[in-house]
Amino acid sequence: MTAAKPDFFWDFLPFWIVAYTLAAIGWTCVGRFMLSGFLPPDSPNYIYRWFVRLTAWPVRFVGFFTPAFVLPSMLPLVTAFWAFLLRYVAYAAFARLGMVPGLGT
Repeated sequence: MTAAKPDFFWDFLPFWIVAYTLAAIGWTCVGRFMLSGFLPPDSPNYIYRWFVRLTAWPVRFVGFFTPAFVLPSMLPLVTAFWAFLLRYVAYAAFARLGMVPGLGT
């Protein structure tokens, strides 16, 4: 009798949800920061407007804890840093609980 192999997607779904959500927040904040160097804050560019709309709540949340000497234009980059750091911490926590797919899965 052999043990059943875990399903790559469904058995690790909590890990995938956390990992991809934090990655999406982080990379969208990086995109927002990069576009803000080329576009004015009130730009009609639809990609930039969606980046601002999607990252407004995490940037506002991080801005609450960020020291006042950090420029507001740098907050998306600071938010991306915290999102990526939290992603690595979440990976370590999920790996400790055995909820991360292995190479042979």
